[in-house]
Amino acid sequence: MRTLVLTLLFVFALGLHCEAQRISKNALGVRIGDDDGFNSLGAEISYQLSILESNRLEFDLGIRGEKDVYDAFKLVGLFQWVMPLDNSFHWYVGAGGGVANVDYKGFGSDTFVLLAGGVGIEYNFKIPLLLSFDARPEFGLGDDSYGDGFDFDLGLGIRYQF
Repeated sequence: MRTLVLTLLFVFALGLHCEAQRISKNALGVRIGDDDGFNSLGAEISYQLSILESNRLEFDLGIRGEKDVYDAFKLVGLFQWVMPLDNSFHWYVGAGGGVANVDYKGFGSDTFVLLAGGVGIEYNFKIPLLLSFDARPEFGLGDDSYGDGFDFDLGLGIRYQF
């Protein structure tokens, strides 16, 4: 009886360990999209950190510029819930916020905050590669030109997992 109980506890603990490994502990890469409303295709540096069994934090930093027009950056952080669809497919939903600055050459600069959401799907390869496609609606506050209003951002993520 004691052996049976220990065996069941071991199998249960192994199952919890496998469940916890659904999402990688760390992932680093790029997210390619419409650059969060800067009205041009761009890329962001993207980092994901697993914090619970099915939750993670994602941080995206986008830096853009156009010669003699503007320089801009945006940092967005999201808390995400990750749910399995299949062994390698997951879908996720999240919420968060960010801060951005746009420096218009010769016209001053604006700093603003934003609220962001997100929903997406990802494929976890057997090698340490993660591909994702997501939608990130944002609502900016505090900038008359760019950040005041709604933006709907679509992105493709390519990340290395470690």
